[in-house]
Amino acid sequence: MRLVLVGPPGAGKGTQAQYIASNLSIPKISTGDIFRANVSGGTDLGRLAKTYMDRGDLVPDEVTIAMVRDRLSEDDAQDGFLLDGFPRNVAQAEILRDMLKDWGQALDLVLELVVDDDEVVRRLAGRRTCSQCGRIWHVEFDDKKDDKCDACGGPLFQRDDDKEQTVRHRLEVYQEQTAPLVSYYADEGILVGVDATGPVEEVTQRAMEAIRPFMG
Repeated sequence: MRLVLVGPPGAGKGTQAQYIASNLSIPKISTGDIFRANVSGGTDLGRLAKTYMDRGDLVPDEVTIAMVRDRLSEDDAQDGFLLDGFPRNVAQAEILRDMLKDWGQALDLVLELVVDDDEVVRRLAGRRTCSQCGRIWHVEFDDKKDDKCDACGGPLFQRDDDKEQTVRHRLEVYQEQTAPLVSYYADEGILVGVDATGPVEEVTQRAMEAIRPFMG
């Protein structure tokens, strides 16, 4: 099973990717994991990516794509994989399609985690981070009445990228970049949307039910 997971920030992609990949016995491959592995491993691509990251610049597409190609060619990905965070746009989707075609492969499914903007803002803008231990709490879901960490007593703060204005900007960027990607895969006939609201277990169950008809 070869699938791609897409969805806005705050949709729960990281969590669902873990569960779905485990259920399907395939590796979860995220661009973040690939970057960290290459940088910590000191590969040529990792050193190149680090020069951009150290300057605060985005890593160019060609470097990201080269890392993804290397990762997908590893033994554990030959019978399937779940991609999280790649492709991010139509150009990358076309490169992925051609890459897989060269290997006699193709994507089976693109799973879109569907959640509305207000729910994303509720999830992300309600997060508070402990300045001492780094644990994340939620003002609503954890019923936080004070600004102290329940684990260590440290003061909680709201990260800049969790502020509502920033979250809404991230959603705008996502829509600009990824709405065409979703349309692209819909036209290919391999896009399925899954309601990503509610408890994690329920979302996983919906996702697995959506995937089942595509399994060989």
